[in-house]
Amino acid sequence: MEVAALTRLMQQQGIRRLRVISGDVAWCLEQAQRWQQQLAGEWIWVSDEAPQGASITCTPAAARNLLGREFQHAVFDAHRGFHAEAFAALAGTLRAGGWLQLIVPPWQHWPERPDSDSLRWSEQPVAIPTPHFIHHLQRSLSCHECLLHRQDSPWPQPAWPSRPAWHCQAPQQQQAILSQLLALPPAVAVLTAPRGRGKSALAGMLAQQRRCIITAPAKVATDVLASFAGEAFRFMAPDALLAAEAVTADWLIVDEAAAIPAPLLAQLVSRFPHVLLVTTVQGYEGTGRGFMLKFCASLPHVHYFTLDEPLRWARHDPLEALLNSSLLFSEPLPLVAQADWQCVPLDRHDWQRQPALMISLYQLLTSAHYRTSPLDLRRMMDAPGMRFIALRHQHQVAGALWLIEEGGLDAKLAAQIWAGRRRPRGNLVAQSLAAHGDSPQAATLRSLRISRIAVEASLRQQGLGSRLLDAARQATNGSDFLSVSFGFTPALWRFWQQNGFELVRIGSHLEASSGCYTAMALLPLTPCAVEMTQRASQRLRRDWPLLRAEINIELEMTTVNEPEFSEDDWREAAGFAFALRPFEVSLPALTRLLAQSSMTLPALRARITQRRSVNDIVAALGLAGAKGAIRAWRQETASALYQCDAARAEEWQRRLEALQ
Repeated sequence: MEVAALTRLMQQQGIRRLRVISGDVAWCLEQAQRWQQQLAGEWIWVSDEAPQGASITCTPAAARNLLGREFQHAVFDAHRGFHAEAFAALAGTLRAGGWLQLIVPPWQHWPERPDSDSLRWSEQPVAIPTPHFIHHLQRSLSCHECLLHRQDSPWPQPAWPSRPAWHCQAPQQQQAILSQLLALPPAVAVLTAPRGRGKSALAGMLAQQRRCIITAPAKVATDVLASFAGEAFRFMAPDALLAAEAVTADWLIVDEAAAIPAPLLAQLVSRFPHVLLVTTVQGYEGTGRGFMLKFCASLPHVHYFTLDEPLRWARHDPLEALLNSSLLFSEPLPLVAQADWQCVPLDRHDWQRQPALMISLYQLLTSAHYRTSPLDLRRMMDAPGMRFIALRHQHQVAGALWLIEEGGLDAKLAAQIWAGRRRPRGNLVAQSLAAHGDSPQAATLRSLRISRIAVEASLRQQGLGSRLLDAARQATNGSDFLSVSFGFTPALWRFWQQNGFELVRIGSHLEASSGCYTAMALLPLTPCAVEMTQRASQRLRRDWPLLRAEINIELEMTTVNEPEFSEDDWREAAGFAFALRPFEVSLPALTRLLAQSSMTLPALRARITQRRSVNDIVAALGLAGAKGAIRAWRQETASALYQCDAARAEEWQRRLEALQ
């Protein structure tokens, strides 16, 4: 069947399909452009180098901007690298009867080719081959209704099953749920759906019939909702909504609610009688179902609704099925009750050896962590240094632990990181402890960072998370310590503390993703790591009375009262004065320096003693903006150190300047 006739049939059936074009770049572009000339409708090319004549183009990095737009056909150029989130976002824009043409390298050589997308997630200086993901993708492409056109093979003659004509049932499902929402007593309603089901449209219909305030992580993502709400669309950003004195509305609608930090979401929910939380349960954004179940568990009256009927294509659409298979968007299967769970260590090569088990592990992580996305899938499959532990029974996974190897840097680089002069890729906790925690040794020792830990919701509070951590201790393979970075809450800290971790750092800024301060904790495994952890913990205990004014959390901690300017303080203050250590990190040492200095030090005293704002200090002292304030603080710190002990200050300055 010629392509035009096949496309007309696809429109009648309400489906979309993928055409894979595999070969040399010039040949692939020629094939894709030939179809563009034959098929009517609006086309979009997603490529870093779209060909001349492509009317609508977009780079993979900008594909998020396609949200809410629709096209008839598309071309996705993956010849240099496969940007999984962009591919999923593009597929979601296509209407029924649409073709997505995927350009890839020669089929046999594709798994061995360096993938430029790996530069985003592999923490390597150059692009690396990604064989596990590409083999997985090739298996998916071979098992679904896609057209595989290879340069070295004859034109494919697919035998696809017949399908009935499409009659969209989505509007009826929307109206049924809308009627139920309008009849609800005061309560929280949760609406979940995969992409393309019309959940934003349904929220807009509700806004037309009731006085509603709409909020979302970003206003740009509410365009579809706004188009259905019309003149009834009233948007307020989450922080503005909380800051407002009084806002009157019958309903609060929160679009993509799972992307809003839980503490912020809890405050929003408490202020309105009716609340509709809308979130995506699959897609390149990550999954929201596990997060919403966890968040809503503490609410008294919750009603759950699901939209599963597609709005812009038919059920069992081949392109959607391919996305679900290749990017593992499907939800994990329910667990069979089973007490015989075993902890097994795994690595990225198990994607080839036992793919069913690794798929279950990834799906558990996506159901428990909203931010888990196709980028994480790519990292888990092919980035060096990835390790996993599964709490499994056969191919079922009840718990998952994702660990990342860190450290092993040479001493000079670690010292440069401490001084604020270098920040190479990777080593999140190890580098942070060096750059912000006065522990350059953390970057030289070898460690395993806990990136994610998850237990299936129905099996929590049974000690399974602790079992995973016990297994991690036994599978460290010579690592000096385990580390974790997490959004601080008292309950979460209790979990890590009960499993032997020591708190060594708390960040001074709230993280947008969690609404919490970032905390870092270590579990030392070797004598040198024990000594380093004790020093870092002692530093935090000593500094906590001074940090508490900047960090608004309740933390039970036995503090250390050592107000004198110590050798550790000398090192920290010198790192600020003669290198590029951050002000917030050096604040406790600078506070103790001011207490024993007789110098005027107007910029430092204004910020630390008088707690004046940076803008106020800049205006009062005639400084050149925030950078000018930093320069003044560094210069005054250097002057105070030279007055305190000129020989020691000169020695520190010489040593630190040698690190440049």
